[in-house]
Amino acid sequence: MSEKARWYVMHTYSGHENKVKMNIEKMVENRGMEDIILEVKVPTEEKVEIKNGKKKIKESKLFPGYVLVKMLMTDESWYLVRNTRGVTGFVGPSSKPIPLTDQEIKSMGVEEPRIEVDVKVGESIKVTSGPFETFIGTIEHINMEKQTLKVRISMFGRETPVELGFDQIEKI
Repeated sequence: MSEKARWYVMHTYSGHENKVKMNIEKMVENRGMEDIILEVKVPTEEKVEIKNGKKKIKESKLFPGYVLVKMLMTDESWYLVRNTRGVTGFVGPSSKPIPLTDQEIKSMGVEEPRIEVDVKVGESIKVTSGPFETFIGTIEHINMEKQTLKVRISMFGRETPVELGFDQIEKI
């Protein structure tokens, strides 16, 4: 069921994004709709500000006045989200919600696509992109969390460790 869930954008009063997020999460929990409304996000980024010679890390909203919701679009889920205090409507023509495309999701950094690789430590791989393209190497370590591999590549007659992303390799 969660494969059919899509990301939707809702417009909120500026400054009320986190309140809206908490309200929706509470209502979803109270009504037992966790399988219909899966996730609510307020996209933020951390910025480093230097004031009076001191570094401060400040979190700021990427899209002020907007909240993202991953849900299955049903009359009930639409009603719950639309009638949450602070929500002014969904983004789309005449309040008809339009889901975000995969390209939009990726460019907004909402959801990182998970890449599955069928390789093991000690196996040989070929690098398909980046500065080491066409090089062949041996896998030393796989980090599933970061989706990276440590690979030994033979360069200038020496073995050199290189860190590569799952999307940069192919199994030989």
